[in-house]
Amino acid sequence: MDSKASTSSGALRALSMELKNLQSQPVEGFTIDVNEENLFVWSVGIYGPPKTLYQGGYFKATIRFPSNYPYSPPSMKFTTKVWHPNVYENGDLCISILHAPIDDPQSGELPCERWNPTQSVRTILLSVISLLNEPNTSSPANVDASVMYRKWKEDTDPEYAKIVKKQVEESKKVAQKEGVSVPETIEEYCVKWAPPQQDDVLDGIDFNDDFGYDYDDDDDDDEEEEDGCGSDYADDDEDSGQGEN
Repeated sequence: MDSKASTSSGALRALSMELKNLQSQPVEGFTIDVNEENLFVWSVGIYGPPKTLYQGGYFKATIRFPSNYPYSPPSMKFTTKVWHPNVYENGDLCISILHAPIDDPQSGELPCERWNPTQSVRTILLSVISLLNEPNTSSPANVDASVMYRKWKEDTDPEYAKIVKKQVEESKKVAQKEGVSVPETIEEYCVKWAPPQQDDVLDGIDFNDDFGYDYDDDDDDDEEEEDGCGSDYADDDEDSGQGEN
């Protein structure tokens, strides 16, 4: 077994342990669907938190893990339309916790705010919930959404809220089509659910299988990776005051 295959095997073990942990102690506000044939790609359903603009929404996303996880961060992309300062128009999520832990003064992020191997899918999901309600507008991925958000917070323009609420209504149609019951109250949102056990799936996984992972593509991605999001638009005078906790 070469070093890359060995690394991939370690990533599979880490991901299987995280999946079991999330099944036994779920993160409220999320559903997770993992294809047994590829643990490197997770499908996530995100419920809009109650008493926020996103209440009642059902937003779908994909998390992709590198072959050397957890030493390198995964990426997360919304497949449902999300108008948000920290989500690119193509759906890619920009959040400090998903950036490689390098010293990049121009990004406005400290290395301690970025990814490290002690982070997990759980901490990512919790950070996403926090970010939905309190965007980081000092380094936006979507500048137009950031400007609209600030105007909405200042009660000078309701356009941001109108766009988000329209997307929430569209997402409800998707939830209804998929038979998903979206929690709308805090009581419903905070209920712990007990998902079916998937030990038979995990126990049947061959951790020496690379699942068709293209390691050459992984090398190319490392060369092309960009850290930080929209840092050219940084404005330290105005911010929501909320980082990615």
